[in-house]
Amino acid sequence: MKARKIKEGVYWMGSVDWDRRLFDALIPLPDGTSYNAYLIKGSEKTALIDTVDPPMAKEFMAQLEGVKNIDYIISNHAEQDHSGTIMQVLEKYPNAKLISTPKAKGLLKDLLDIPENFFVSIEDGETLSLGDKTLKFIFIPWVHWPETMVTFLEEDKILFSCDFFGSHIASSGLFVTDHGRVYEAAKRYFAEIMMPFRSIIKKNMEKLAPYDIEMIAPGHGQIFSDSGFILDAYKKWTEGTPRNTVVIPYVSMHESTRLMVEHLVAALVDKGVRVEQFNLAVTDIGKLAMALMDAATIVVGTPTILSGPHPYAAYAAFLANALRPNTKFLSVVGSYGWGGKTVDTLAGMIPNLKVEVIDPVLCKGVPTASVVNALDDLAGAIARKHKENDYT
Repeated sequence: MKARKIKEGVYWMGSVDWDRRLFDALIPLPDGTSYNAYLIKGSEKTALIDTVDPPMAKEFMAQLEGVKNIDYIISNHAEQDHSGTIMQVLEKYPNAKLISTPKAKGLLKDLLDIPENFFVSIEDGETLSLGDKTLKFIFIPWVHWPETMVTFLEEDKILFSCDFFGSHIASSGLFVTDHGRVYEAAKRYFAEIMMPFRSIIKKNMEKLAPYDIEMIAPGHGQIFSDSGFILDAYKKWTEGTPRNTVVIPYVSMHESTRLMVEHLVAALVDKGVRVEQFNLAVTDIGKLAMALMDAATIVVGTPTILSGPHPYAAYAAFLANALRPNTKFLSVVGSYGWGGKTVDTLAGMIPNLKVEVIDPVLCKGVPTASVVNALDDLAGAIARKHKENDYT
């Protein structure tokens, strides 16, 4: 794909990765992704903001063939899917200077072995003139690495945000047009990557509030010509207010746990509680992460293996602990053969979640009538707690 004009003197460059289905050997990419870089031609100087993932370097370097000179390379974020082609660009433009935060400088040297002489470290709020265009650098640490910043093009009111406000979507469209599709992709992206830093991101949102941002050009996904759409979404997501929703990640080996989960789901629905049910043997963890954003309660369903939870259930607990949703209540349901410490093990795996544990429901073998009654009681307890806290 060729470079594409965004505004006068401002161009999208990069690559659309239609076929990638896994990111960081962890995150599913059902819609592919893109690696976005941006070229800004001022009346006196030219700047390149970010680069692309190394496997896409050939296409990216071909886009630069007609660019006679680059004076500055701006690295908003040191992670290799944005920085990995910097050295190739520096080899083509050896007089270019690499602009980064001081922390990014250290990471870029460690990750890419970039020589010291290329670097220019800038301070928070510093500006850089390209002649008739001015770049302002705004530090936003822990979105989602400690060294990150965004770059604001003052005259055109464009925020080049790298991972901030990103979404994993492969599309031939340069700008967002399908808001429903992008909202889901951006929420997935937030849940998988940004949710652990929700409180810090909220402060960085406040830091950006004084700027008149008309357009947001992220490092992944399409460009937001209407910045209000994604800014409003992030304001909601950073608040992290739980909803009247129970998320039930479960795994079942011999159907007993599945039967318990299905009865609990029906009982919760009867009491007006929304439920998101995930079979961990086949689920998309991105969908689970999105559901956790809204969950007032998590109920883990698991059989007992070697005195503890099934590994898939342990992974779900690990994921929830890492993502740190603003969940308020937790319980466990499941079946066992001769005993164990499933509840204690799972509870010990979620120290980051400040939750109240509601009495679990465990049964030996197939669920009996008394177990079914206990599941009804659990549904009632969850519904009452949601109502008492005005979760809607």
